[in-house]
Amino acid sequence: MSNLGVWEPAEPGVKRCILNAAASLMMMEVHFEKGADGYEHSHPHEQMSYCLRGSFEFRIDGEKHKVTAGQSIAIPPEARHGVTALEADSALLDVFTPIREDLLKR
Repeated sequence: MSNLGVWEPAEPGVKRCILNAAASLMMMEVHFEKGADGYEHSHPHEQMSYCLRGSFEFRIDGEKHKVTAGQSIAIPPEARHGVTALEADSALLDVFTPIREDLLKR
């Protein structure tokens, strides 16, 4: 059983919903409270994040990048990365390839 279309807590102040998953591509919406962190981690998947609203500071392999509404950022496979919401009610649209089986079958 998958959690497709179900909102679930991620880290403190962060919730996510897997919107769709195909054979090799997955899309997920993630909502953040101001100051909430997406903890630093890495995975073998290629990722793109599009800022739906608000603004974020991404940390990718030790480099900081600010992303605001309407901007996107690419995260290479295996890159150590994390993110912090700089504004209240910020949201990202994350896309992964291949799909994140580790998130889909929780």
